[in-house]
Amino acid sequence: MQKIVFLCIAILCNQFTIAAQDCNLTFKGKVSDFHDSSPIVGASVHILTSNKYTTSDLDGVFEFKNLCTGKIVIEIKHLACETKRISLNLQKNVTREFYLEHHLEELNEVVVTSNTKTAVTSIEQSIKQNTIDHFTDGSLGDALNTISGVSSLNTGNTIVKPMIHGLHSSRLLIINNNVRLYDQEWGDEHAPNVDLNASGKIDVIKGSNTLKYGSDAIGGLILIKPKKYAANDSIFGSTLISLNSNGLGRSLNSEIVKTYDAGYYAKLQINNRHSGDFKAPNYFLNNTGLESLNASFAFGKNGFEKGFNAYYSFVNNKLGILRASHIGNVGDLVNAIQSDEPLIQDDFSFNIIAPRQEITHHLAKVDFYKRFKDFGKLSLQYDFQSNRRKEFDLRRGNLRNTPVIDLSLLTTSIQSDLQVDSFDNLKLNTGILLRYQQNDAISTGVRPLIPDFEKYDAGFYTIGNYSLNENLELNAGVRYDFSYINAQKNYLKADWNTTFNYDELFPQFETGVSNATQIATNPEFTFHNVSASLGLAKQFKNDVALVFNYGLASRVPNPSELFSDGLHHSAARIEIGMLTIDKEVANKFILSLERNNTNFGFSINPFYKKIDNFIQLIPTGITTTIRGAFPVWEYNQVNAQIFGVDVDINKKIDTLWDYNGSLSLLQGDNLTENISLINIPAANFSNSISYTNKDLNELFIALKQTTHLRQNQFPDYNFSTFNPVTRQDVFVDISTPPNGFTLFGLQTSAVFSAFKKNDLKIEANVNNLFNVSYRNYLNRFRFFADELGRNVNIKIKLNY
Repeated sequence: MQKIVFLCIAILCNQFTIAAQDCNLTFKGKVSDFHDSSPIVGASVHILTSNKYTTSDLDGVFEFKNLCTGKIVIEIKHLACETKRISLNLQKNVTREFYLEHHLEELNEVVVTSNTKTAVTSIEQSIKQNTIDHFTDGSLGDALNTISGVSSLNTGNTIVKPMIHGLHSSRLLIINNNVRLYDQEWGDEHAPNVDLNASGKIDVIKGSNTLKYGSDAIGGLILIKPKKYAANDSIFGSTLISLNSNGLGRSLNSEIVKTYDAGYYAKLQINNRHSGDFKAPNYFLNNTGLESLNASFAFGKNGFEKGFNAYYSFVNNKLGILRASHIGNVGDLVNAIQSDEPLIQDDFSFNIIAPRQEITHHLAKVDFYKRFKDFGKLSLQYDFQSNRRKEFDLRRGNLRNTPVIDLSLLTTSIQSDLQVDSFDNLKLNTGILLRYQQNDAISTGVRPLIPDFEKYDAGFYTIGNYSLNENLELNAGVRYDFSYINAQKNYLKADWNTTFNYDELFPQFETGVSNATQIATNPEFTFHNVSASLGLAKQFKNDVALVFNYGLASRVPNPSELFSDGLHHSAARIEIGMLTIDKEVANKFILSLERNNTNFGFSINPFYKKIDNFIQLIPTGITTTIRGAFPVWEYNQVNAQIFGVDVDINKKIDTLWDYNGSLSLLQGDNLTENISLINIPAANFSNSISYTNKDLNELFIALKQTTHLRQNQFPDYNFSTFNPVTRQDVFVDISTPPNGFTLFGLQTSAVFSAFKKNDLKIEANVNNLFNVSYRNYLNRFRFFADELGRNVNIKIKLNY
């Protein structure tokens, strides 16, 4: 009898519980294509928490009725789309639209809104697959130049170093496949060793959402992401051939991908480029060719609960340095700067002779991740990089094939990342980093520009993202980094004791070993950095959002700024570092008013950066060595500010025509000396109009105009020096910027059916359409030659 009573009580309690819970809710949704908002028919929608199924109808719509309040987990599947789970806290009837990436080449994740940014509070812009294909025979810097606020510091036309708001090198974090790139990026003419063709998407973050990757992103973050693949049993790939009239260049990129239903995948990609001497409108730029061989391999398993990814890439570049940039004496240098044409000219050639660079870069990484129910996701990663840089100059005898600079940099790191997402409105992200770096200055018969050193890094970060409501989101984070540098360097006694007074400033660095002319030292530095970020994003009606970012960033001086000492051959100058250089500390403010809409969208981004102890490299004079006469550039520190605004506009004129425009205004001030900063980009703007007809073989035609005004805000570092040939003082104008310029470009493409099931895309482009002669203020070889003339480019891409 007691058992019957207890059973009745239990049944009644259960009924009261059910009655108390609201189970009359409706969840209605629509599944649309991310690119054009077209409905996706037949998408499978599964509520995992209640085991209910449905599919989207002809309008992409689905509906669930009689749902109970509480947390539900939804899984959406469709052919050629990545399966994704989304959690919702259901308290009332809900209607939402879900966008799926529906293209194999640009797979992304299911999103609730059209926002695809790294974080809602990020201020960023993206480069997608079509643009990457357009620059298949270019560089990372060339592709990034299409984004407002992004420019490049060039050494000729093949060495292109990205800049964000006038800042470059160690002030930019370049993350390749979740690995921070270390490839001796501290040199002005050291371009990133990245094969653009191995990537699927590139995000440029201008704000402060960078603490996960490092504390020193004073300029910003370049996030290079791999392609994502659907979990189905398939094999596919593509081959792209590119031909250029200027330099008679050719490029071949091919990749093949195998995927499995269980989520496993494997990908092999290879790229080869070869070009001869490039041509300015009126003459050849001798010894400016390039040879490049790049490859990458990736495999892994992408599951929701757990998975792993392994990646390896190899980059090998051989780059010619303009012969006219290496001069013999002071008189030749002055003549070169004053001449309208290079002092050394010759016929076209594919030969790459000294001066030249040869670079190899290996990158390998493996990561594992595991999701824990009602908690979050834990990731572990190990990565390794090896960078070998050789710089060759004209040498004779047994040293003919020996580089004058030979540096080997090894970097290895291990890191963890924990994402806690079990709270309804709060997400936490925390991680730890340990890194070791070793530089080996291999003996070449001359004093090394950068000495042997070891560097140890450790970091810890915590980031929180809190949704105040559906339209307001807050992001805040803090990071601590420790760095220790241990170097071994021989100084000339005259420099150590007299020129720099290091014997009194750093007596603890002396080892007691010396000879008649040099003293052996062991510089050691320890740095502690604290960085922080704050972001706020407010969503309004009509796709309008207001985003604010504040960032506190600290940057440790790099080895070049501390230890440079001698002739940098590929830069054609003497560079002098200073042991007295301290870390930079920057306060960054950036605001973004943006509308993400394909019919009419815009982005207005004013920004301000105050940088204490800003490290700059400036010309101070000229010296003559046995190799010739070279300008002397020295590192120093000042207080600085950089401010400006970036503007982007997109407008759909009608169903076939589109307009895009951008404007970048920037000013950099040396507050210590009350002058302008060196190498700050001039104001520039661009306009493009395009025609797209999907019914006519996806025909695309675009005309683009780009204008760079003359930089009138520049520091005067001109000087006079004695010319021993003429025995007179000569004036060396090393500061005055060239005139502004306007360029036009034409781009066309169409897609055709090939071999019944495959697509063949043919693209034709013309750069510098009117063959304009001009010089760019941010090209370090502007003293010696014009920029490239007209180039006709043909691309053929076969998807299979």
